[in-house]
Amino acid sequence: MKKRIVVGATGASGLPLLVKCLEIIRENPDYESYLIMSSSAELTLCQETTLTPEDVKKLADYTMSPEEIGAKLASGSFKTEGMLIVPCSMKTIAGIHSGYADNLILRAADVTIKEQRTLVLAARETPLSGIHLRNLYELSMLTGVRIIPPMMTFYHKPATIDDMVYHVAAKLLEPFGIEAKDYRRWNGL
Repeated sequence: MKKRIVVGATGASGLPLLVKCLEIIRENPDYESYLIMSSSAELTLCQETTLTPEDVKKLADYTMSPEEIGAKLASGSFKTEGMLIVPCSMKTIAGIHSGYADNLILRAADVTIKEQRTLVLAARETPLSGIHLRNLYELSMLTGVRIIPPMMTFYHKPATIDDMVYHVAAKLLEPFGIEAKDYRRWNGL
């Protein structure tokens, strides 16, 4: 049986990261993805890429609507490796932090936390307010929750924006045991 990763996408900037994460998951035959895109993510996708929501949904093995609150992803009995939310808006962070699970993205995150599975949040906002920082801090104290803001790095000598996107996407997927084939780790000076 393939390892399942739930992938949520919200309306923060960073939809190219979602696309790259789905492509990397697809390259790994031991994994399958379950995508939930919010309507805000779909709008942002059209602003940040030349892709349509349908193009992105084809990269996932399965797709579900945020309104499908009764989907199998809403139950802890549906076994997964965990969940990645990329990009993750501060609205979504606040919803997860407060346990306000009024859609499938928030409910799947809630289930991931209660089952103590890996939850990776590609938190997107700048500057961060005290409220954002408090919510992120308190979530980071929970078992399995990892806050991985998509921050640029330069030690791998990126030549293009796609190089930067790939590097961040690889870092986002690493907690699930996925080793992106072109990921360049820091090996010291």
